[in-house]
Amino acid sequence: MPRGTSFSGKFWTVAPAAVSYFRPPSAPPGESFRLVVEDPTVGPIALSGVLHAAPKARTLMVALHGLGGSSESSYMRQFATAAVAAGHACLRLNHRGAEREAQDYYHAGLTVDLASVLAAEELARFERIALVGFSLGGHVALRYAAERPGATDPRLAGVAAVCAPLDLERGATALDAPSSWLYRRYILPGLQQHVDAVEKLRPVPADRARRARVRGIREWDDLVVAPRWGFASAEDYYTRASVAPILDRIALPAWIIESENDPMVPVWTLESALSRVSPTTEVTWTPRGGHVGMPADLDLGRPGSRGLHAQLLAWLGAQLAA
Repeated sequence: MPRGTSFSGKFWTVAPAAVSYFRPPSAPPGESFRLVVEDPTVGPIALSGVLHAAPKARTLMVALHGLGGSSESSYMRQFATAAVAAGHACLRLNHRGAEREAQDYYHAGLTVDLASVLAAEELARFERIALVGFSLGGHVALRYAAERPGATDPRLAGVAAVCAPLDLERGATALDAPSSWLYRRYILPGLQQHVDAVEKLRPVPADRARRARVRGIREWDDLVVAPRWGFASAEDYYTRASVAPILDRIALPAWIIESENDPMVPVWTLESALSRVSPTTEVTWTPRGGHVGMPADLDLGRPGSRGLHAQLLAWLGAQLAA
């Protein structure tokens, strides 16, 4: 059986998510973060998140969630807890509209919102910043760095991406495979509800009945995402928004962590892209972990405690201190 389609991969994807659903992880005290940006097509859009400001912290971790997730996703809360315990402030940032304020919706190559957030006056007090993205959030973080070689926020010390898709066309093909029906069944209803809510404020592509009949990621991107963002089709969106062709432009320290048994972002969707990373980018494969599941004893070769978040913070902390 090809890597990424094994029972182990499905287990490490579904089981941790199920545990977190019934026993949601706690998060440290935080305050609401809100920034209004001007979109040239739809006008003012509010971006939101939760800012955990550790006492006297001068370093900030910015965490980005995956498709269909939000700042409240379990891995976001777990990362924030670990970051604050390590003495950093942490911003759990929502992609545009993910908190269900229903003003708009995002896509995998939308980096202007992240750039606006990093430039926000509220974050000016932090001297050094690191980015970490999970799944689609990892793609956004890498795309931000790749689009702006030498021109990212000067405080940005490093970027880490966990289980990130890199080639959006191959990623959509994997998610639309018959074996991925369970993941589509989880992702698509949330996307549909999100756009249904936006429709209460303004027109959106396709009517609700047509959107409700969508059964695939490529179909959704072609019908809903591409028209909103000025792409001619899903294929045009994948070609123009994928980070894969520009990974070699990343000038910052970057760490890409992928799982060999990830059923949502299988190995075959990544190998070509990872053959052309920049000299500043490190790639680590873990043999088990599914899609952002990861065992508690995960060892990625970093000093200190084991586990995904501890290992991430060891690497990110080293970049902040460099």
